[in-house]
Amino acid sequence: MSNLTRFSVAPLAQMTRRLADVAAGRAEPDSVITGARLLSTYSERILPDREIWIAGGRIAAVKPAGTYRGARTYDARGGLLAPGLVDPHLHIESSMVTACAYAEAALLNGTTTIVCDSHEIGNVLDADGVAWMLEDARAAPLNIYLTVPSTVPATTPAIETAGGDLTPEKIAALFEAWPEAIGLGEKMDFVAVAEGDPRAHAILAAALERGRPVSGHIYGRDFVSAYAASGVTDTHEAVDAEIADDLLEAGLWIFLRGGPPTTPWHSLPKAIGTVTEYGAAWKRVCACTDDRDADDLLAYGLDWVVREAVRHGIPEAAAWAMGSLHPATRFALDGEIGGLGGGRRADLVLLDDALVPQATWYGGDLVVADRRPTPLLERALERPYRYPPAAYRTVKLPETLPALVPPLPAAPCTVNAIRTVLPGIELAHERVALTPGADWAETLHAHGLCHVAVIERHGRGGGVAHGLLSAFGLTRGAVASSVGHDAHNLVVAGLNEADMRVAVAAIAAVQGGVCVVADGRVVAMVELPVAGLISDQRVGAVADGMRALKAAWAEAGCAIPYMGFNLIPLSVIPQIRLTDKGLVRVPEMALVPLFEGV
Repeated sequence: MSNLTRFSVAPLAQMTRRLADVAAGRAEPDSVITGARLLSTYSERILPDREIWIAGGRIAAVKPAGTYRGARTYDARGGLLAPGLVDPHLHIESSMVTACAYAEAALLNGTTTIVCDSHEIGNVLDADGVAWMLEDARAAPLNIYLTVPSTVPATTPAIETAGGDLTPEKIAALFEAWPEAIGLGEKMDFVAVAEGDPRAHAILAAALERGRPVSGHIYGRDFVSAYAASGVTDTHEAVDAEIADDLLEAGLWIFLRGGPPTTPWHSLPKAIGTVTEYGAAWKRVCACTDDRDADDLLAYGLDWVVREAVRHGIPEAAAWAMGSLHPATRFALDGEIGGLGGGRRADLVLLDDALVPQATWYGGDLVVADRRPTPLLERALERPYRYPPAAYRTVKLPETLPALVPPLPAAPCTVNAIRTVLPGIELAHERVALTPGADWAETLHAHGLCHVAVIERHGRGGGVAHGLLSAFGLTRGAVASSVGHDAHNLVVAGLNEADMRVAVAAIAAVQGGVCVVADGRVVAMVELPVAGLISDQRVGAVADGMRALKAAWAEAGCAIPYMGFNLIPLSVIPQIRLTDKGLVRVPEMALVPLFEGV
């Protein structure tokens, strides 16, 4: 497998002389891909009858097809040859696989470079977890860069308990230690940034003082000016054309987030209106995936997002540039990747006429052929990084778990309920007039509610906070997950405490996972033993487990996808959330009681 030459200190002059010799015909190329139509991201054109000469894992030259007369050729048979895709924002942990396993799915979908924000493992294992993921990334057959997690924890200890605390000093140290750290990850506490919070701005300074760009995460047009003035220069959270337009004019890059239409991660159709309706140029617009589970990662890769951009009105070559050259340019990597120019890495994708990847080259090596891993890639995937033992011991619950449901009120009262709303990112604050029945079962049924609890799982007391969900739709048993964003405490919902306890015990027994319980038994589960977030299996095996889990999730009646369920504790997104400390009204960042008038 090709080395990740971007960090190499090998003699540069030796490499450039070799490439010049090959390009000038003084030396033989290592291989040639011929008979292709070239998708140029530089000129946004399709160029017919071309071939690419490769030497030392890089592009030596682009020539007319048939120029090379040797035997080292791959016949593209008129297919469309494009640069490998560059995903500018994602979270490997959301895919529930390691970086090595992620590489397989990415390469199958024509993605050869990713920029990940590992704030999930940072929230569980602090800077050590980020470093371990970087070691994992170095072992992966994929170009993997890092935007250093910026908001760990997402709020204050008064609001939630996290396992990690990435201070400005720790973030600065990660920048100094890891050349892969090319930017600051999404600054999620946008309210704190806009209000001038000292810690938030010290973290921004740790990146800006080193010339690193800052990625953003913002809800609300009112915050755009202060956010941009604070040094943030991209965001993937443009949910509609209006805020996308505001952000572009404020100097931010826009990452159009495309996701499976049934999940909360598909804002591209509305946000792309800044180009297709308002006439903005697409030169500072990129495509990204953000969050994917293992199943969706295989079915809805960055190539799918690019095709969605085409479907919504962007020309093919421009859309592919949004997924390759534009992200590379945003992170100042366009001298290495994102296009088919001389000296760039030979990270290439052969496409059919529908822009579906058929073959992928990584550093000049053919790693995917006929949409399947080659033996070369298979051998690389058989040698994954192994996380240290501490990463497998992160679900630390007390021996005796507190009650998972609150006492039933003795008299009528008002409930501050959490109303789930499709697609599942934002949650509404609903005040429900509660008239207690004979027991919780009768009361929940009468009001269309179910229990929800968040349990601190980092070994810091095991506190439990209670809530009630409205419109969640659960018809039986319980569901639970150790992937409760962003502190990644354990979140469990159910119609009765017995099934909720079965779900919590099942997750604790395997040190992390997502499960569905019915009638006192686990009916579906995906085990996530690494940091309670990640499986150590191949992506195909995890995807199979996810499909079974989704079927059980739907059968249980859950109205929002499980990834939306994982966001119930995410206390930086409106309107109301539940953390291990209690119900949080997000606009005020204040705790509110579950029951009023009791």
